Amino acid sequence: MSLEELNQKLKEQNLIGYWTIPNTSTGFREPEANYRPFLWKWPEIRAALDQAAQFIRPEDAFRRFIGYQHPELKLGTAHTLLMGAQMVRPGEFAPAHRHTMGAIRFVVEGHGAATIVEGEPLPMEPGDLITTPSWTWHDHVNSGDTPIIWLDGADGPIIHYYQVGFANPFHEQRQAVSKPVGWSQQTYGVLRPESVPDSPSGHFRPPYRYAWTDTEKVLKSMTEAPGDPCDGILLRYSDPVTGGATLPTMSCEIQMLRPGEKCRSHRHTYTVVYHAFRGSGTTRIGDQKFEWQQGDSFVVPVWNWHAHQNNSREPAILFSINDRPTIETLGFFREESAQ
Repeated sequence: MSLEELNQKLKEQNLIGYWTIPNTSTGFREPEANYRPFLWKWPEIRAALDQAAQFIRPEDAFRRFIGYQHPELKLGTAHTLLMGAQMVRPGEFAPAHRHTMGAIRFVVEGHGAATIVEGEPLPMEPGDLITTPSWTWHDHVNSGDTPIIWLDGADGPIIHYYQVGFANPFHEQRQAVSKPVGWSQQTYGVLRPESVPDSPSGHFRPPYRYAWTDTEKVLKSMTEAPGDPCDGILLRYSDPVTGGATLPTMSCEIQMLRPGEKCRSHRHTYTVVYHAFRGSGTTRIGDQKFEWQQGDSFVVPVWNWHAHQNNSREPAILFSINDRPTIETLGFFREESAQ
């Protein structure tokens, strides 16, 4: 039997010889994303939400959600994460459901709405971050007089890859409110009742609201701090129970680039999706330069050199989600910075 005949026989038996896989490597290998950096412009997204509002009712489609779909991927903003924008108009509600996906809501526009998670109303104001951990009942209601718009971030592509997605509609369209406003913060905050265990068992995560008024105070208090050479003033939203990542599969961060601040280039084995919450700036990713304005979003794929810069006279603030918790848990974390 010749090698060619062996290869053909293996193919017929649904087997493959490793030697048939093309290999141009010298023995060294580095991560190489199969999609490029990409940027979504807010004026286009905002206009699309208004247009969708003419046709789509949240109670009919469950969510008036427009995802940031990367043109080189089958699903998601990145290979592990998805981000998109959702609108709920005055008087509307988005029906209650739950799913395996862990998700976050970062509010960008509007007042007077709330996300109800496990019976707790979590008010939604611009700059607030609200978590809906995996398998928690949640719905949204807008009792205000202006549309509410927020960013949805989720680990949907990870769930899809592992094929472990579950979802259920609630038995009614809306949950009954069974907890007071601020219940999670009072129960799991820095000062908490003695009856609350320090480390609840299993994979429990409470829903949580990180109010912008608190976040902004911390950012302003650190204006004169040295900051991180690669990220400026960077804060991570920590889980109130463990003090670790925001959610088991996803970390949320917010960073301030001070006027004229130019960050050092770095790269890492986790993927980041950014949103320009305030101000403007530029981010160089590989050999591409992306100019972003307030409302724009962009993705930095795994192991891509990138550096942020604020060329304006005002602070710029970037909100982001990343898959670092998953990468760290699996032992794949690595980072490099330019000298």
